[in-house]
Amino acid sequence: MEIKEFKNVTFVEGGVCAAKGFKANGVHCGISRKALAEKPEDPTMQANLPAEGKKKHDLAMIYAEKPCTAAAMYTTNKVQGAPIAVTKENLKNGMAQAVIVNSVNANTCNADGLEKAEKMCEAAAEALGLSMSDIIVASTGVIGQPLPIEPILAGIPTLAEGLSHEGNTAAVEAIMTTDTCPKEVAVQFTVGGKTCTLGGMLKGSGMIHPNMATTLTFLTTDCAIAAGFLQQALREVVNITLNRVSVDGDTSTNDMVCVMANGMAENAVITSENEDYECFKDALYAVLMNLARMMARDGEGATKLVECFCTGAYDDKTAEIIAKSVITSSLFKAAVFGEDANWGRILCAVGYAPADFDIHRVDVSFASAKGKLDVCKNGAGLDFSEDFAKEVLSEEEIQVLISVGDGTGSAIAWGCDLTYDYVRINGDYRS
Repeated sequence: MEIKEFKNVTFVEGGVCAAKGFKANGVHCGISRKALAEKPEDPTMQANLPAEGKKKHDLAMIYAEKPCTAAAMYTTNKVQGAPIAVTKENLKNGMAQAVIVNSVNANTCNADGLEKAEKMCEAAAEALGLSMSDIIVASTGVIGQPLPIEPILAGIPTLAEGLSHEGNTAAVEAIMTTDTCPKEVAVQFTVGGKTCTLGGMLKGSGMIHPNMATTLTFLTTDCAIAAGFLQQALREVVNITLNRVSVDGDTSTNDMVCVMANGMAENAVITSENEDYECFKDALYAVLMNLARMMARDGEGATKLVECFCTGAYDDKTAEIIAKSVITSSLFKAAVFGEDANWGRILCAVGYAPADFDIHRVDVSFASAKGKLDVCKNGAGLDFSEDFAKEVLSEEEIQVLISVGDGTGSAIAWGCDLTYDYVRINGDYRS
């Protein structure tokens, strides 16, 4: 899908390996029930197979050549995966140097979950010559099934040996679950006369709702920034990107977004909310906003990306509440799938949004590459061509434009359509 361009940043290749001093890798170690039922494989042999003989990667590692300041945000679900507890403890000092992450199994709601998350950190630390507390650990996949730790421990040495500055592609494959495509973005920007790079990779397709939208997101940068300001920037940007995405209204147990900054760009360390800090935030927004759009477009079974723009609200928070209400409406999402300009479902979702505004001042339009269609003015319907409406809604990217008055508040939220395939995918997810 098309990358949204931004001023003052240049998009580059490389994902989490784009910034100086970062390596990554991904391998197939065989965590799934099917893989475990088969004869266990030597991860070294799997790594040496030709491309056509390889199985999907399920274990990834990111490594920084220098210690990094680090920050993270986590799911707001009261049920949280064991890796989150371990990572929170490890990041108390605001430092990290590596990430170890598996797909297939979430390591959540398991009596031995903490023990196994710690073992993953210990094994990664040993392979990299680091301390256990230097490791960020994450898992994604099925909830409530014991994590097979043996194949992970067997795969980590091969994973570490294969780390490279071109390993982002293998790493991003390893974190995918129901994702149909890899999601990675990287940008270059200037801070204090120094060229800095920030890149990231994300997994997320289903069980996604704005409360740290269901995702594992890993970000790396060579920009030098103090841990406190790194955490502040991450929180501010996540709230207007990842927290504005919904696919199905379900908030996961394993959400995590983390960022490591190694300072190898050699800019003056960012220690205040100055111009350099704003430049860093702009770069972070460019990466996370594009990753958020990719996640919404790749929602489970989705055929369309929906961007909802709300303007004219009393403040930005009001606009955000309204935009989120629309993109989470199952009825509206189904109408988008059917390419039906049923604007009444939008007004319904606007109407039950817990926010203050005058419903008699609400205007609604649809827009896409095929043009713009006004369907509602001052809370009442407008005459429009159903044929043109079908044409506008036939595109893969649909915009819903909502005005609720003449206030200064505005917000964007991202979602997707609701299709038959969403039910099919989630009807047999565990298998």
